Amino acid sequence: MQYTTSTAEANTETDTGEATAHQTIRETLIPLHAEELSVSKERVETGRVHVGTVTRTHQELVDEELARDRVEIERVACDTPIDAVPPVRQEGDVTIVPVVEEVLVVQRRLMLKEEIHIRHVHSTERHRENVTLRRQEAVISRIPTDSTPE
Repeated sequence: MQYTTSTAEANTETDTGEATAHQTIRETLIPLHAEELSVSKERVETGRVHVGTVTRTHQELVDEELARDRVEIERVACDTPIDAVPPVRQEGDVTIVPVVEEVLVVQRRLMLKEEIHIRHVHSTERHRENVTLRRQEAVISRIPTDSTPE
């Protein structure tokens, strides 16, 4: 960048009309300087890390309720004459399955021989047991490099 001045001559007259001396303005070039900055960056390895896992075990008490279902089967003798095979039926929490047989008499008849009553029983009980649990932890160690950054 440069700064420029210009030169000009001027003649001035007085009130009496006389001319006076010439004034001279000089032109001067003044150079201006500016600095510029250039920045760059680069990656420098300063070290490395190693990440691994370690599995550790510990004992812990498990205390939970376990549910258990079972069925009870009861045979009920009937020996009752019937005309048709009765369907399987439900009475409350008991399922009744009829068992029939044909019996020869002077005439043939269906005879309800027995019913099988199946009751659904639900129970719970407390169960305690020691179990081994595993847990992983991260282990990080720094590995320095051979070169040092400049």
